[in-house]
Amino acid sequence: MSVLKGKKILLGVTAGIAAYKTAHLVRLFIKAGAEIQVVMTPASKDFVTPLTLSTLSKNPVHSVFYEKNEENELWNNHVDLGLWADYMVVAPATANTLSKMVHGIVDNLLLAVYLSAKCPVYFAPAMDLDMFKHASTTENIEKLEQGNHLIPAGTGELASGLVGEGRMAEPEEIVAFVENDILSKLPLKGQKVLITAGPTYEAIDPVRFIGNHSSGKMGFELALQAANLGATVYLIAGPCSLSIQHSAITRIDVTSAEEMFNSVFEYYTNVDIAIAAAAVADYTPVTTAQQKIKKKEGNLPIELKATKDILATMGASKNNQFLVGFALETNNEVENAKGKLSRKNLDMIVLNSLKDKGAAFGGDTNKISVIDASNKIVEYTLKSKEAVASDIFSEILKRADV
Repeated sequence: MSVLKGKKILLGVTAGIAAYKTAHLVRLFIKAGAEIQVVMTPASKDFVTPLTLSTLSKNPVHSVFYEKNEENELWNNHVDLGLWADYMVVAPATANTLSKMVHGIVDNLLLAVYLSAKCPVYFAPAMDLDMFKHASTTENIEKLEQGNHLIPAGTGELASGLVGEGRMAEPEEIVAFVENDILSKLPLKGQKVLITAGPTYEAIDPVRFIGNHSSGKMGFELALQAANLGATVYLIAGPCSLSIQHSAITRIDVTSAEEMFNSVFEYYTNVDIAIAAAAVADYTPVTTAQQKIKKKEGNLPIELKATKDILATMGASKNNQFLVGFALETNNEVENAKGKLSRKNLDMIVLNSLKDKGAAFGGDTNKISVIDASNKIVEYTLKSKEAVASDIFSEILKRADV
C-alpha cells in the first residue's frame, strides 16, 4: 500500500507541452489510493482537456475564479482548495508560472490556490533547454526551493528538437519522488515495530479448543498505524478473520500461545518498539487428544497448565526496546494495570475495562487510559479503534527514543 493512500492531492497544470503527461500522472496518483483535484491555468487547456482530467480524477477540474451555469455564477474558492489538500503538485511548472510563484503574482486561479495552500508543495519544471538554463529561471528555482520541493527536471529530447535539461520528470518519477519524500519525514522511518494481535487457541482435541473473544482489530489497527508512520512492522496474529495489506507489514500467523511465544522471539531482539496487544491464553491443556473426544455420560475433566508468559519474558529480556502491554480489567483497573506495568518491566501499558460501554471484545471502538513508567495516567474518551491506535502511537512517540 502506498503512503499516498487516503491523501488529498491538488495537481496544478500549467501551459507546457508536458501537460499531456498529466493524464497519466492523475491515473498513477489514483492507483496509489490518493484523492485528486486538478487546477489548470487557462492556457494549459490548449494542451490537455479538462474533460480528460476530470474523467480520470473523478472530480471537477477548476481553471477560473467563477463559473456560470444557467441560474447564477459559481465561485471556485481558492482558499478552500488550498486548505483541502494534504499535498500540492505543480506539474508541469513552466518558466512563466515559476516566476509568478516566486513573486506572488496572482493572475489565475492556480496561483491563488498556491498562495493559499498550507500543505507541502512540489513543483516539476518543464521548459526548453535555453529557458531552463537562463539565469532568471535558475534563480527562481533556487528561491522556490526555500519552502517548496523541487522535482528535478530530466535530460532528453525537448519539444524544440534540442536534447538537454528541462524535460519534465516522468509521471512515475513524480509519484515516486513524492512518496519517498513523505516517507523520509515520517517519525518511525527506519524503525522496526513488533505487534501481537488476536486470540490464541489452545487445542483440546483436533476440533475443540480453549480461546477467547478477541477479534484482533486493535492489533491490526496498530500495525497499520505503525506502517503509515514509516515503520517496518512484524504483525504476529492469532486466529482471526481479518486481512491487512501494506507493503511495510509482514504478517506471521500463529494458533497457540506456544507458537506465538516462538514467533515473538524470532523478531523481538531486532525491533525498536514492541506492542503486545494479543489476548494470549494463560492456560493450555496438559494433554491434547489425538482424536475427537466423543460425548459420554458425566463430566469431562480437563487438566490445564500455565502457558509461557510472553510479555514477562519480553520485559525480562528487554534491550533498549520500548515495550507496551495491554491490561483488560474488570475491577481495580488502575491498580491492577500499574502492578502489571511494574511486574513485567513495561515502558507503557494501555488499560481498558470491560465495564466501559463500547470497549468490549470484537467491537469497532475502544476506550483507553495510558499509564507510563512514571505512573502518569492519560485518559481518552471512547473512539474508533483506528483513532485509538493513533492515540497510542502519539503517546509512544512522546516517550520512546526513536
